[in-house]
Amino acid sequence: MNSKKNIALVCGGYSKESVISVMGAESIEKHIPTDRYRVFKIVIEPNRWYYKSPDGGTEDIDRNNFTLAGNIYFDLAYINIHGTPGENGLLQSYFDMLHIPYTTCNACTSALTFNKAFCNAVLAHNGIRVADSVHLLRQDAYNTEEIGNRLGFPCFVKPNSEGSSIGVSKVKRLADLKDAIEHAFEEDKEVLVEKFIEGKEYSCGLMRINSEIKVFPLAAIVPKRDFFDYEAKYKGASEEIVPAPVSAELTKEIADISTRVYQILNCDGVVRCDFIVEERSQQAYFLEVNTTPGQSEESIVPKQVRQMGWTLEEFYTNVIEEALSRRR
Repeated sequence: MNSKKNIALVCGGYSKESVISVMGAESIEKHIPTDRYRVFKIVIEPNRWYYKSPDGGTEDIDRNNFTLAGNIYFDLAYINIHGTPGENGLLQSYFDMLHIPYTTCNACTSALTFNKAFCNAVLAHNGIRVADSVHLLRQDAYNTEEIGNRLGFPCFVKPNSEGSSIGVSKVKRLADLKDAIEHAFEEDKEVLVEKFIEGKEYSCGLMRINSEIKVFPLAAIVPKRDFFDYEAKYKGASEEIVPAPVSAELTKEIADISTRVYQILNCDGVVRCDFIVEERSQQAYFLEVNTTPGQSEESIVPKQVRQMGWTLEEFYTNVIEEALSRRR
C-alpha cells in the first residue's frame, strides 16, 4: 500500500502574476522530498484546471471534487498562486468545502490581507503603524487636489488588491496624479493612494510550526530603480541582502511587529511582511503582508530560509506537515 501523501502543487491563476506563480512552483517541486510525497503540479487557468506531468502532458482536473483521473485524491493543496483565485480566499473556500487542507491562511484572512485598505485599517486599529492613505472606488468621484493636499508629493498609487507591484506608480506632482489613478484602475476596481515615506525597505518572513511562530532572518531590499516595482522584483533590478545589515534592535523590532501582525490577522503558513523604516525618525511602517510569497530560487523567503540554516527540502517538508496537522 502506498503511504506517500498526494500533494497538489497549485499554481497559475487568473492574474498577470500567473507566470511568476508557475516559476515558483517549478522550484518548489524540485525540493519536495519524493520519498515522502507524490507531487502533482496543478495549473489553474481561467478556462481550464489541469495536471501537467513532468513530460509535459496534461489531464483535466474534475472540479466537482478536485480529483485526477477519477481516482487520485489529494491529501493537501500547496497553494502557490499570486493574486486571484489563490491569494484572495476563493480557492481556500473551495478547498474548505471539499475538506482538503491547504498551506496558506484561511479564506477570511486571505480575503482581508488581499485588500490592502481593509488590512491596513485592521492593523492600524490594533496599534500597527501604517502610512496615511486614501481608498478610492471606481464608481465614486474623487478630487486629485484634495488627495494631493492630504498626502503630499511624491505619493504612491497602487491597485488595492494586486500584487508584484503591478499597476503601481510613484507620483511626483499633482498633474500626474489622475493618470496614475486611472492606470491603477485598469488593474483593479479599487485604488489606494498612499503617503510617501522616505526610508529603506525590509522584509520579514515567518511561519507557524508546532503552534509557535518562527521568524526568519530579516532581508533588506535595495532597489536599483526608483522603488521596488515589478522590474525590481522579478527582473534583477534590486538586491535583497540577507541578513539585513542593521542593528539587532531594529531587527528585533521588525520581527516583533511581524509576529504581532501574524497574530492579529490569524495567519497560517508562510507569510512575508514588508516594511519601510523612515530615515528621519527610524520608525518602522508596515507596508503589506504577502500570504503566498514568491518561491523561486532567488526569492526573498528561500534566501531567508537558507540563511537560517535550513535546506529547502526541510523547509517545504515543514510547510506541508504543518498544514496537514491543522486538517480542517
